[in-house]
Amino acid sequence: MNIVLVAGAITGSKTATVLTALQKELQIQAPAAKVTLLDLRQLQLVFSDGRDFREYEGDTRYVAETIMQANALAFGSPVYQAGISGTLKNVLDLLPARALADKVATAVITAGSPRHFLVADYQLKPILNFMKAVLLPSTLYVEEKDLAGDQIVTDEITSRIKRLAQDLLLTAKTYQAQLAELEADLF
Repeated sequence: MNIVLVAGAITGSKTATVLTALQKELQIQAPAAKVTLLDLRQLQLVFSDGRDFREYEGDTRYVAETIMQANALAFGSPVYQAGISGTLKNVLDLLPARALADKVATAVITAGSPRHFLVADYQLKPILNFMKAVLLPSTLYVEEKDLAGDQIVTDEITSRIKRLAQDLLLTAKTYQAQLAELEADLF
């Protein structure tokens, strides 16, 4: 299984901290899985201009291709101006409309307060749904109080990361098995 986590910010560390913890948990629960963390702070992306994703070069093409090859994805974003980051939106704009078809996906949102807990449901999940992702119903929402520097300091968040990893793996394995069975029946 190929799992890709996207830390959708170019500044700050909270989203990357949570996704790094999710990456470690996924590797514990599924040691054979390939788990890739795309930390956009470490990559040089260009703005989407409507070209086919294969026409981009460098990190931009690498990010698009890595996402397209995944079986399961977790898209992380801080909340900026009551919405997802422009950086994450740009990544999604690089991809074809059906880029996430047959891929299980979830959202990880970090924010300074509880007031923005619906950002994933109102902004990110509709985009992922449009791109034909198979969405987990749960979202991981982490507030500033749950983090101290690059450390998760609340047991509740650690527990929710473990559960999200479990749900992502179970759903992706089940979905892939059903696709394989359907394909076998068709041919």
